[in-house]
Amino acid sequence: MDEQTKHIKIIKGDITDMGTDAIVNAANNHLWMGAGVAGAIKRRGGQVIEEEAIRQGPIEIGQAVITTGGHLKARYVIHAAGMGQDLRTDESKILAAVHNSLRLAEENSLESIAFPAIGTGVGGFPMQKAAEIMIEEARKFLKTAQHVKEIFFVLFDDYSFQVFKEEFNRAENS
Repeated sequence: MDEQTKHIKIIKGDITDMGTDAIVNAANNHLWMGAGVAGAIKRRGGQVIEEEAIRQGPIEIGQAVITTGGHLKARYVIHAAGMGQDLRTDESKILAAVHNSLRLAEENSLESIAFPAIGTGVGGFPMQKAAEIMIEEARKFLKTAQHVKEIFFVLFDDYSFQVFKEEFNRAENS
């Protein structure tokens, strides 16, 4: 597949509204779904998503598992463990979570995936650094992906959207 048919898109909105093959849950390594993005996914998609995830855990920080999308428009939820029970994260954990989510999408022949800003909510990681890590990993991954064609970064508020949009534009022009 040629690189022209592969895209990264930055969107302001609610990730639970995305009709992509998968959306990513910024998870903890025990995979329970509490606040933030995880809570929103569980409220919209149903308890079944959390139940399926917990049956596969706990997992190592940085790893990811896939579940059905429940009542969501997305067919699947990929639960990326960007933090542990201490709810703290760092650059290597976010990088691993993004990479392993993309790898899982590729292994399951998914064409589109939507990410939130992993680690920036409950995890308290700086938005600018998260944008750099996530966009760079997405760009690298698309170069060799056979199935994944579209990677969306879906940001809920104006600030997050602006940071990701600026980082995307900077990366495209460098």
